Amino acid sequence: MKVRDIMVNTPKYCRPDANLASAVELMWVNDCGFLPVVDFDNRVTGVITDRDIAIALGTRNQRASDVLVRDVMTKRVYGCAPDDDIHTALQSMEKHQVRRLPVVNPDGKLAGILSIGDLTLHAEKKEGKKIPDLSSDEVVETYQGIRVRQLTEQVAQL
Repeated sequence: MKVRDIMVNTPKYCRPDANLASAVELMWVNDCGFLPVVDFDNRVTGVITDRDIAIALGTRNQRASDVLVRDVMTKRVYGCAPDDDIHTALQSMEKHQVRRLPVVNPDGKLAGILSIGDLTLHAEKKEGKKIPDLSSDEVVETYQGIRVRQLTEQVAQL
């Protein structure tokens, strides 16, 4: 199974010069908590999450309309390609501690988004000798790997 078989093909995104109010509106209207940030050539330059926005606004004395996405976005982007094997994407999610990956073409342009939620919807239970392309156990183990490592790092910081 390939990433293209599961990814969202019509991803919502924002530009680095957008303000947080417009990013929040996009997330609200489209029921998502993650937006790739793309330049005018549609190349992914960063990502922003609802958590990034909440922390930024909670630690600044500024209105959302006065803060630009570029000032809050995560610039280190972990992504995958449409032709990647789904198991490679799972490994990348766990390794980099992310629940969503922008899907980019070889030229770096945004092609879609792959989320742990999408993977959950496509996963199948192992039944008897039949081995599914993507098992629910694999998705759960990936999510647990993300959460366990995050919690371990938080405890170490205390």
